[in-house]
Amino acid sequence: MTPFLRRRLLPLMLALAAGHALAQSDGKAARFYEDALKRYERRDLAGAIIQLKNAQQIDASLLPVHVLMGKALLAQGEAANAAIELNEALRLGVNRAEVVVPLTQAMIAEGKQSQMLAHPQLRVAGLPAETQLQLLLLRAAAYTDLGDSRSAMRAIEDARSIHPNSAATWLGEVPVRLRANQLREALAAADQALELAPDSAEAVYQKATVLHVQGLTREALAQYDRALKIDARHLEARMARAALLLDLGRDKDAQADLAWLRSVAPGDPRPNYLRALLAERAGDATAARAALRAVTERLDPVPIESIRYRPQALMLNGMAHFGLNEFEEAKPYLEYALRHQANTPLAKLLAHIAIAEGAYGRANELLEAYLRVHGGDGQALLMLASTQMAQGRHAKATALMQEALRAKDDPRFRTALGLSLMRSGQASGAIAELEKAFKTDPRQPYTGLALVDVYLRSGQTAKAQGIADALVKINPGNASVLVVQGLAKTRARDYAGARLAYEAALRLDPQQLEARLGLARVDILSRDFESARKRLNAVLKDNDSNIDARYEMAVLHEVWGSDEEALKWLEAAVEASGANETRANFALVAWHLRKGQAAKALNAAKLLLAKLPEDVSALQAYARAQIANGNAAGARSTLTIASRRAAFDAAAQVEIAAAQMQLRDLAGAAYSLDKALTASPDYLPAMALMTSLELAQNEAAKAERRARQIIAQHPKLAVGHALLADVAGARGQPAAAIESLRRAHEIEPNSQTLLRLFAALARQDNGKPAIELAERWMRTHAKDFPVQKALADAQARSGNYAAARRSYEAALQLRPSDAEAMNNLANVLLRQKDPGALKVAEKALALAPYNPLVIDTAGWANHIAGNMDKALTLLRDARLREPNNPEIRYHLATVLAKAGRKSEAREELQAALRAPNFEGIQDARSLLSTLE
Repeated sequence: MTPFLRRRLLPLMLALAAGHALAQSDGKAARFYEDALKRYERRDLAGAIIQLKNAQQIDASLLPVHVLMGKALLAQGEAANAAIELNEALRLGVNRAEVVVPLTQAMIAEGKQSQMLAHPQLRVAGLPAETQLQLLLLRAAAYTDLGDSRSAMRAIEDARSIHPNSAATWLGEVPVRLRANQLREALAAADQALELAPDSAEAVYQKATVLHVQGLTREALAQYDRALKIDARHLEARMARAALLLDLGRDKDAQADLAWLRSVAPGDPRPNYLRALLAERAGDATAARAALRAVTERLDPVPIESIRYRPQALMLNGMAHFGLNEFEEAKPYLEYALRHQANTPLAKLLAHIAIAEGAYGRANELLEAYLRVHGGDGQALLMLASTQMAQGRHAKATALMQEALRAKDDPRFRTALGLSLMRSGQASGAIAELEKAFKTDPRQPYTGLALVDVYLRSGQTAKAQGIADALVKINPGNASVLVVQGLAKTRARDYAGARLAYEAALRLDPQQLEARLGLARVDILSRDFESARKRLNAVLKDNDSNIDARYEMAVLHEVWGSDEEALKWLEAAVEASGANETRANFALVAWHLRKGQAAKALNAAKLLLAKLPEDVSALQAYARAQIANGNAAGARSTLTIASRRAAFDAAAQVEIAAAQMQLRDLAGAAYSLDKALTASPDYLPAMALMTSLELAQNEAAKAERRARQIIAQHPKLAVGHALLADVAGARGQPAAAIESLRRAHEIEPNSQTLLRLFAALARQDNGKPAIELAERWMRTHAKDFPVQKALADAQARSGNYAAARRSYEAALQLRPSDAEAMNNLANVLLRQKDPGALKVAEKALALAPYNPLVIDTAGWANHIAGNMDKALTLLRDARLREPNNPEIRYHLATVLAKAGRKSEAREELQAALRAPNFEGIQDARSLLSTLE
């Protein structure tokens, strides 16, 4: 099969957001866009914007329209609106190289430096060289604003390697050198910038700052004056001059500058901070407090996320609130600031707040870390002693219960011991103690119920069901026990048994809420949606603010396919939840993440974290939201905190480590897994993930030893052999990898193990061994969709289009809504010159309206069918999403040439032909020769 079809048949990333398929766009919208493009090229910005708005009224999902609108608005000075359009283009799937520079410019113009640096699409790597240069200079300016000197210098050096004589790179270097106390280099950089740009107010200001730091106050003041003569609105020059005038005792002149700053930059807290310092120095506590209040009034409305990389602003607001005895308000700012400046006296301020709140564990953690660096700090030692006296520890509870058991083996003591071990994160020990307690006295419902809960939490549903059944036999008249039995059977997917258990509970207690809700859950899982709705409505009739009923209503409507109604109920559940009720909060975070609404997920996670600031699961949810918003550094920090909070909870530490590995925080993952394995040395998920981590750390020998240890301990599981295959793959030993994967499949013959073996075999003999393996499997597993689709892909790659068509059609019989299979079938039909390809391509487009390969397929199919307007609209969209794909650019050029836009077609072809090879390269060369 040709390289092009191989590309198309790779797995596709489907967009989660719903939207109108571009297949619905009509020719009128495309014509508005083409006219707007011509106007933009003539710099008729107003006219271009009008035409683009006309196009958007017809179809708001047109990607090229959003991109051009963003550029036009930015050129017209409407930065906020430009950012909205460009971010919408990114959401719709534009390739970031097309918009990184204008979007960065727009965000900086809005004062969103920190958000820009954290934006997942605005990273430098992977961009063309010229775009990298522009972006690096913009990032350097942002880093300088935020006080991150090291990153700023790296950005400047990277930019200078592209363009050594840029004045902007020298301007950016000055504040970096100043932070490193390299005054000679700072002055040299400022002079170099002035030589390249002698009339630049920024260059004059930068030289003034160097002179100021050197103590040459008169010369510095003269340069600040000069900068302000060039540009009277240069904010930083005005701020620096005000501070210098105060130092020189020229209060009246300084007050004039401070007044100007307050009028021109009312959102900047620094002038008020200077006023507070002056008042404190003068002994005027009232004025100092008023100035501090002015600081908080300026900074509190600013979302903390927008200043999280500005330690000066964080400390400023945190200390202002602390000085005003507003500890709750001070805490988040000081927490963020401490991340930037670890183990500084800020830790004592936070510990003071934690003690005042009764959060002794947090205070202990802060003080111990601080004392490791400042061991002789008497104040910190005294604070630590107070937390030790006041803090109750689960470890202490464990020690007490162990002492009690030495005197008497009482199941009540063992139950308490088991629960204390569970709460301290020692799951395996907890289960052992609870099992002993239940065996000693199975008539104790409390012990049995605790054991069922522990089993369910650890995924041991069969054991949970067995204990629940035993409890019901002993306590047949206990409705609560029957409810727990229903829950265990629900988890075990025994819906009929769960229904019987809940109905038995309701016969004993007709108003038993958990039984009523349990039956509704069983109805949902059994897809009897109308019955579930009636049950939940009955609960809500009795109590319309019932949180659990609202939550289950949300679950019902999501499964039922009504997202709008589901979200309404979920938000209602959150609204009804109290400070200690967080189930709906967790669900709302997960909802927004699932729907691709990253910003909303982050807001929901903040609300959750406000309720549970030290909860491991809440921290993990917050980290997932940070990752979704592109804040990898913040997520790494949050997960580090979560790992510390999780103590020796092996299951939690494995989840945290998996997220840390996703972020390439290998050291953090190693720390988390070490804690998991310290608590539970034989915990399989931790052992397996540690094996993968060791491979990621290039420690294949360690990984092999651990994989073989897993095989020895779990000979009836495939996981050890699969890990051994990973080791062989890392060592470049394909035969050994295949042998291990065969063994894994023999032990656990399922789709997952087969597909791993299939993927390894697909690289041999044009995929023939993989195809034979899949064909054998499908003879006895005719409804296995993943294998059926993988087989179709392999057949297509081998050039057997007739077989691939049959396999794709069979796959779509199993799963009609799979866009990837639909798109690949359309490509096979195009290969076979089947006119039905267009209909299939447009079905795929309706399923995945933002996938560039799907859009390209639909565009090319429309071109083949003679629908030129629609083809052009679709192919422009695909090209914006994936500009490095030469096949897409060739397709677009073909249609542009037919539309008479020969110059644009020529540019697309030249870009496509920079690729070393692609299907259609000869046709592209021939077409280019006709346009030159």
